[in-house]
Amino acid sequence: MLPLVRAGLVPYTWMLVTRGRTTGLARKVPVTPVDQDGRRWLVAPYGPVAWVHNARAAGRVQLARRRDVRTYTVREVTDPQQAARVLHRYVQVASATRAYFSADRTDPADAFVADVADHPVFELTPA
Repeated sequence: MLPLVRAGLVPYTWMLVTRGRTTGLARKVPVTPVDQDGRRWLVAPYGPVAWVHNARAAGRVQLARRRDVRTYTVREVTDPQQAARVLHRYVQVASATRAYFSADRTDPADAFVADVADHPVFELTPA
């Protein structure tokens, strides 16, 4: 799947590049960013996995799709209501990860507050 993501053939999916917090090596994983309210967000559908820890440590990430590479600073969302709205939008776009959320895509955004603790949300700001 990674070659398809790199080539830009998977809709809505970008290659996330983080720096390993201990090795400093580039780590790549496919992600689906969410655009909402004029801002870009990154959701960890599988919980606080390695890229989440790397993003927290580095404070910046890159998103790559085809030849388009963008660098962002990251800010983890601490407001549960704001994060719930982003999670609600995320499950509308990223159908493959819906099973990892307790709330359903047809539920209101408030239903996603219970999922906030298990799915970190980051705001991406162009660097």
